[in-house]
Amino acid sequence: MSPSKPSIVFAHGLWADGSCYSKLIPVLQNEGHEVVSAQNPLDSLAGDVEAVHHALGRVSGPTLLVGHSWGGYVITAAGTDERVAGLVYIAALAPDAGETPQDLIGKFDAPPLFSHLDTEEGRIWISREGISDFVGDLPEAEQRVVWATQGAPRAEVLGSTVDDPAWRSKPSWFLITTQDRAVNPDLQRFAAQRMGATSTEVASSHVPMLSRPEVVLDLIRTAAASL
Repeated sequence: MSPSKPSIVFAHGLWADGSCYSKLIPVLQNEGHEVVSAQNPLDSLAGDVEAVHHALGRVSGPTLLVGHSWGGYVITAAGTDERVAGLVYIAALAPDAGETPQDLIGKFDAPPLFSHLDTEEGRIWISREGISDFVGDLPEAEQRVVWATQGAPRAEVLGSTVDDPAWRSKPSWFLITTQDRAVNPDLQRFAAQRMGATSTEVASSHVPMLSRPEVVLDLIRTAAASL
């Protein structure tokens, strides 16, 4: 890999795993980046941050952290690590100090997906009828795969807080998904403006890395080139 290019570490959201970035990783590797997609256990914010820190140890610095959805919380907490040079948020939750996911989500109208969540044995799942609110701009066959491979976070993660938001000390970029039915686009705009992120919008569902990968790649390239 080219030492002149930053490494990239991905953090995924609540109903996903590291393979949700599979359309981005080979392109970025071919362009000379070291890339690792953390496998976040989704049991606690601390556990997910630990997974990202382990991933940082597998690549050369400086590193760009990329977080989707809940992954925005993870990189906001993990990104204060000295190996991190910048943050990219994709349709993400991006907290200020002491702010829980529930606090953030409650600032705006609840997204349609939240009517299609099942809680079983302390974990939250997307119901079959809810998958179109999550990945509605993917072909039906791909939607079924996303449903079948979904992660199932512990409900307690929605009460997590961050003490020292990394975006206060690191440059940040934000991709806002205007057709999002899982994280309110107005919430995304609020978060991006509050952190002073360089932001762009795309007409996409909640998973642009799957439905509009070139747009996500372009934002990552822009961020990487500026580090």
